[in-house]
Amino acid sequence: MGAMLRGAAAGAVGILAMDLLWYSRHRREGGEGSFIDWEFSAGTSGWDEAGVPAKIGQRAANALTIQLPDSAAGLTNDVVHWSTGVQWGALYGLSVRSAASANVLSGATLGIVACSTSYVVLPLVKLYKPIWEYDTKTLAKDYSAHLLFGTVTSVAFRAFRRCR
Repeated sequence: MGAMLRGAAAGAVGILAMDLLWYSRHRREGGEGSFIDWEFSAGTSGWDEAGVPAKIGQRAANALTIQLPDSAAGLTNDVVHWSTGVQWGALYGLSVRSAASANVLSGATLGIVACSTSYVVLPLVKLYKPIWEYDTKTLAKDYSAHLLFGTVTSVAFRAFRRCR
């Protein structure tokens, strides 16, 4: 249980690192706004403009016969995005269990698996195109961000293990 909780916390740190990378790219490409506004989907007013995590959350709510209002799109995006990172971290914690097993290679593997899973599952539910339809630049940006997520998650897991 402890490894899973440390992994979940480490996954949150990994998501933050990944989001900081995505935000820095957003700014470099001319994007505006503060990190806080960007991170918490400020200005998202409906499902059409919401990210894929929001659409996953909307589908999950619909499956439970819950109709979320357009105003919930931004919050849903954030909740699903962060909970996904925390869940990947928890799975990581369970798989490595010890600080000695948590290393850069296992972290990089976590990032690759997390990203690849998106490119397998999300096309099946029509939220992504098949991976071969994406250009190399898009895939490189996505995989590099997830590699950062996995690596930071593994470093944070080791740090949390030492603090125990």
